[in-house]
Amino acid sequence: MPQIPHTYRELTVGQLSARSGAAVSALHFYESKGLISSSRTSGNQRRYTRDALRRVAFVRAAQRVGIPLATIRGALAELPEERTPNHEDWARLSRAWRSELDERIKQLGRLRDHLTDCIGCGCLSLETCVLSNPDDVFGGRLTGSRLMPEQGAAGPS
Repeated sequence: MPQIPHTYRELTVGQLSARSGAAVSALHFYESKGLISSSRTSGNQRRYTRDALRRVAFVRAAQRVGIPLATIRGALAELPEERTPNHEDWARLSRAWRSELDERIKQLGRLRDHLTDCIGCGCLSLETCVLSNPDDVFGGRLTGSRLMPEQGAAGPS
C-alpha cells in the first residue's frame, strides 16, 4: 500500500483508493452521489482532502449494514458544515438506523418463510406465487402453476 507523506494535504484518487480499499470507480460514484468531494488541479486531476478517508470509511461501514446511499448522503449532509463524521456521529446515526435495520430483518424473515413455503409448493407460479405476486386473491384459495376451475364452477371445456 503506498504511503502518503504527512506533509501532503491532498490525496490523488489512486492514493485514496489504496488507503480506503475502495475501487477508483466506487470513489467516482460516491463523488457523483455527493458522498465525498474533490477539488481539481490545473491539469483537471481530482484531489481529495485527507478527511475523505474517514468519509469513505463511514460510507462503506453504513453500506455493509444495508443503509441505502440516499440515507447515508442525508446523514452526512446534516453534519455541521458537512464535516467528517466522528465516533459520536456514528453512535447517534447507528441508533437511528437500528429500527430501520430491525424492520428489514423482519421483512427478510418473512421472505425466508415464504421461500420455504414456495419450495414446498413447487409451483413457482408467477400468477399465484406469494413471493412474485403477494396481493394475489386467487393465491389464497388456489395453488399450482395454472388456474383450474374450482369444484362446481363452470369453466372452459
